[in-house]
Amino acid sequence: MSLLSDASAVRRRVTAIAAAFESSLLAVTAAALVSGAGAWVAGSPALADLLWALGTLVAVLPAVAWVVAALRQGRAGVDLIAVLALGGTLAVREYLAGALIALMLATGRALEAAARRRASHDVRALVERVPRSARVRIGTGVRVVSLAEVAVGDLLVVGPGEVVPVDGDVESPRAVLDESVLTGESLQVERAQNEAVRSGVINAGGAFDLRATATEENSAYAEIVRLARQAGAESAPVVRLADRYAAWFLPVSLAVAGLAWLVSGSAERAVAVLVVATPCPLLLAAPVAIVSGLSRASRRGVVVRDGGSLENLGRARTLLLDKTGTLTGGRPRVLDVVAAPGWRPEQVLGLAAALDAYSPHVLAQAIVDAARERGLELPPVTDVREDPGRGATGTVDGHPASIGRVDTTSAMPSWAKAVNNRALLDGAAVAWLAVDGTTTGAVLLHDPVRPDSARTLRHLRAAGIERIVMLTGDRAEPAHEVTALLGLDGVRAELSPADKVAAVRAERERAVTVMVGDGVNDAPALAAADVGVAMGARGSTATSEAADVVLTTDHVERLADAVAIARRARQIAVQSALAGMLMSLLAMGVAAWGLLPPTAGALLQEGIDVAVILNALRALGAGSAGQRALPPAAARLVSRFAAEHHDLRDHVDAVRGAADELSDSPGPRALAAVEEAHRLLTERLLPYETAVEQQLYPAIAGQLGGPEAASAIRRSRAETERLTRRVGLHLRLAHERGGLGADQLNDLRSCLYGLHALLRLRLTQEDEEYTAMND
Repeated sequence: MSLLSDASAVRRRVTAIAAAFESSLLAVTAAALVSGAGAWVAGSPALADLLWALGTLVAVLPAVAWVVAALRQGRAGVDLIAVLALGGTLAVREYLAGALIALMLATGRALEAAARRRASHDVRALVERVPRSARVRIGTGVRVVSLAEVAVGDLLVVGPGEVVPVDGDVESPRAVLDESVLTGESLQVERAQNEAVRSGVINAGGAFDLRATATEENSAYAEIVRLARQAGAESAPVVRLADRYAAWFLPVSLAVAGLAWLVSGSAERAVAVLVVATPCPLLLAAPVAIVSGLSRASRRGVVVRDGGSLENLGRARTLLLDKTGTLTGGRPRVLDVVAAPGWRPEQVLGLAAALDAYSPHVLAQAIVDAARERGLELPPVTDVREDPGRGATGTVDGHPASIGRVDTTSAMPSWAKAVNNRALLDGAAVAWLAVDGTTTGAVLLHDPVRPDSARTLRHLRAAGIERIVMLTGDRAEPAHEVTALLGLDGVRAELSPADKVAAVRAERERAVTVMVGDGVNDAPALAAADVGVAMGARGSTATSEAADVVLTTDHVERLADAVAIARRARQIAVQSALAGMLMSLLAMGVAAWGLLPPTAGALLQEGIDVAVILNALRALGAGSAGQRALPPAAARLVSRFAAEHHDLRDHVDAVRGAADELSDSPGPRALAAVEEAHRLLTERLLPYETAVEQQLYPAIAGQLGGPEAASAIRRSRAETERLTRRVGLHLRLAHERGGLGADQLNDLRSCLYGLHALLRLRLTQEDEEYTAMND
């Protein structure tokens, strides 16, 4: 690890020296141009020419070195045209033109210096995270040794919150681990005795013993560092757009200049051709468009490391995404609260949150947040204790209570079995509440799909992304569920970091590929992609270091913005370069005929430069696809209805709860649940949907594309009203008969489950809509 760190430090020093030189060259050439202009204004043309000539000479020397280095690598890029143009201006004494070319050359090189500073895909954050020592159990004592001294077979002690230093097998009865650093999965896992554990994961429970099965060099985390380093080294260097066009512009310019000299016998004509062939559209116009795109992207919360990355992003056709933290929120949320007979979901959630209020556990925090969002008053709890990996216990009103894991191998009541089945189907974790030793409820938690994910993927496809695939270290079941919800083109689950790198390399062979991730386990894959994109708002430092693009806000839709901005900036850069070269070619033809002397050619070239640079600056604008802001009144309506929408989820769950009660026991308790669900439907849900249709949608019709945008909610509300009315009729019949009849049960259950599905779909759509409008 120390060798990797030393090599990284050397590279950083070399990059810093190169960056300092680029900055100095830019400063000197700019000073020469400005001071020469001051001397000319002051009436000293001779001094002005001297200063401009010095600025030109300062740029010629390093430019020659760059050309020689490029020729040794078999490349002849735009710098060669610059050297010839600089020499030509000195030969015909067009010193102002030479100073301008020198400044443009220095500016272009300064822009590229940013690319070199980032191109190494620095993984120092990965290296810094590796533990330097381990605790080895020797007899009845524990000795701290350096990580390099750990041998296979050593018995190690891993304390709470520590990083597992090497691969090994659990020797204690169990270990609770946070494996998100390797798999990306936010939910913690439990490993039983003799189960394997990989290095780099975090001990989320109590201390446990680990039998080392690998040394530091052969462990999983060291492999991640090696993969990131190797992937970064194998990434193809970005070929500047300017150099790509220079590949044909250079020989054409030389051919025209040589032909003019050969036919006319006048060296002045050849110099005039070279003067008008000055590659300012390549040296500055194209970089200006790219830098304008970088600036516009940064205003949208997207930091693009360099112009080459923006160019590649604009050419991308394949998008690979991690699941956890990228397509999903990356943090567990309460999916549902289930109460045992005789208990209410509000009681279960309130007790669970009271017990978990002081726990740092990620699931505990989700339960507390859910209780606060629902405005529950938490009961006082005493003697709270936490058993890491198992949950919390305490005393409520003199009754012992606990929240967390339970032994599911013993006999369970039917409602608890249904909870386990649902957890399996939904890919959810379960926190069980027990009071007086009896299980009284359960809280289901999962990592939901981001509300902006579907819209983001649609916008990405509209921007030119043709293939979208998910790569995840998570289990196959939740991965396939997310794939189906978002309509992805493919999914690969249960991948190791090495598997992700292999998948990225395979996709790169087909098209320019973008990889998006947020965990340390994604860093090698980001480094291997043509463009690596990190979710920097909550992602790891290592991922951001390995990425070419960092989303600084927690909005994945910014990626769609970045792709659209990159595509537009690249189009304008190409347009500016081609237009400038076309005008230069016409001027070269005129100069070759002797109709354009060098002095006039220099002035004409400056006019061409100004025209293409002004065109390149259009990349700062939004273009035709710019977003329109909501009027203040409409924005207030959006905020109001978004808050109401958030409070409706419990009511939707009550509809499902009533249907479940009918399935368990269609007696008075079930009838009461159906009546409560019907009350919520008629008093809260339907009035909300009516208000959205009548007040909100007319106010935002212009932003949504016209009044027809509300047609979907009209149809959804009509179906909700129909089913609600049908439930009301069933309730009337039940009151007339003195209870629910057997002939009513199937249809009533169908109505309630149908309402639940319809309302959940509508709430999910509104999540996306409100996220878009608030954005």
